[in-house]
This record gives sequence, C-alpha cells and structure tokens, in this order.
Amino acid sequence: MTPARPRRTLEEERLYRKQRLAASLRLFARLGFDEGAGGHITARDPGEPEHFWINPFGVHFGHVRVSDLLLVDAGGTVVSGTGGVNPAGFVIHSQVHAARPDVVAAAHTHSVHGRAWSTLGRRLDPLTQDACAFYEDHEVFDGFEGVVLDSDEGKRIAERLGSGKAVILRNHGLLTVGGSVQEAAWWFVTMERSCQVQLLAEAAGTPVRIHPDVARATGATMGSPGMGRLNFRPMYADIVRAQPDLLD
Repeated sequence: MTPARPRRTLEEERLYRKQRLAASLRLFARLGFDEGAGGHITARDPGEPEHFWINPFGVHFGHVRVSDLLLVDAGGTVVSGTGGVNPAGFVIHSQVHAARPDVVAAAHTHSVHGRAWSTLGRRLDPLTQDACAFYEDHEVFDGFEGVVLDSDEGKRIAERLGSGKAVILRNHGLLTVGGSVQEAAWWFVTMERSCQVQLLAEAAGTPVRIHPDVARATGATMGSPGMGRLNFRPMYADIVRAQPDLLD
C-alpha cells in the first residue's frame, strides 16, 4: 500500500501555487496566448482565501518569476509585491473567486482561436475527445460591453460561468477555472485548441458530432480534475527545465 503523501504546510502550499502560476504564465507566453499587456491568471491564497495572486500589469508573461507575483485583497489593493494590477483582470477574477469558493485559479487571455470562436457566440461542440472535457460544463457570456471595468459586469460573468469549468466571453475570449492552478491552466490550453479544431473542421466541411451519451461519458474522464492536473504535469516539468529562473 502506497503511503499517503504528507500534507503541505501553509507556506509550502502558497509556494506550490505561486510556482505553478508563474510556470503557467511562461507556458502561455510560449504558446502565444499573451498579447500586449492583456491577460491574467490568478491563484487564491491558501492562508487568506479572499486574497489572490496575479501577474503584474504590463510585465511580459515570458518574464514573470515567482517573486514578481502580486497578492491582491478583495478591494484590489496590492498587499504583497511591487507593481500594478490590470483593472479588468481584477474586476473579472475578484468576482469569479468571490462567487466560486471552490475555485483556486482562473485564467483569461486574448488567445487567437479563443477570440475567433468567441465571435460566434456559441458553445463548443463535442467534436473530439479533448473537446468532450467541456461538454455540458461551459457557457457563453453574451453581454459584451467593452473593456470589463465595472464590477457588476464581473458579477454577471461569474454568474454565467455558474458551476462550470469555463465560459466563452463573446467577442472577447476564454475564461477557465479550476480547483488548482494546474487545472485552470490546462483547461485553457485544451479549450483554445478545441476552438482551433472546430474552426478548422467547420471551414473544411460539416463535422460529425460525438453522440451525447458518449460525449458525456468521455467528458467524465477527460474533464475530471485529476486529468487536468495530469496533463499539466509534463508541461510544468518542461518549462521549469527550460526556464528555471521562473522559480526565483
């Protein structure tokens, strides 16, 4: 029988989340999900659940280190770290974290295929095994009113997300959440690629959808928290080996 893994201390858990948050930002930069100063990933602080860690505004994803991350309170004040916070990022993420106590992390960037798909105002179809991770587990927010700077709009986004793992923000992009940083980051990666696949498939012809019963069963596996963490693991190992300074 495999012995149980020792529980991390509060400080160990905080560092664990911050390391994976910095790594996610580096991975997003590598995958081309960054664009200018837009985009943000957050991780709830394990000791102060109403606070969350976020990337500093205006710093390239590919340069962020653990020591660069900012801790923000429920009012948007930076309580640890040096730098500013993207106003839209705070509005969106603060409302998501407030509405979903189960959410440890949330990711939103202006990725190309996610933005393209968002203009259609549609949910993703279960066209592939990977897309089944989102079957009956994501929504579309169709209330685009420009840059999200109003807390009420942030609340509406959180309400539309509901209990799901993702919401497509019409004319804006993708937002994914998870019970760990690994989950939120992986859901974003695979959702962006699922958007790309569906755009390609529909441009080529009429895609064949997976039967609802099969999609539902496949989603139970591909969309499970454990699968999200598993798929993130090799990506984390690769980026840390290639860019170990992110842990500084």
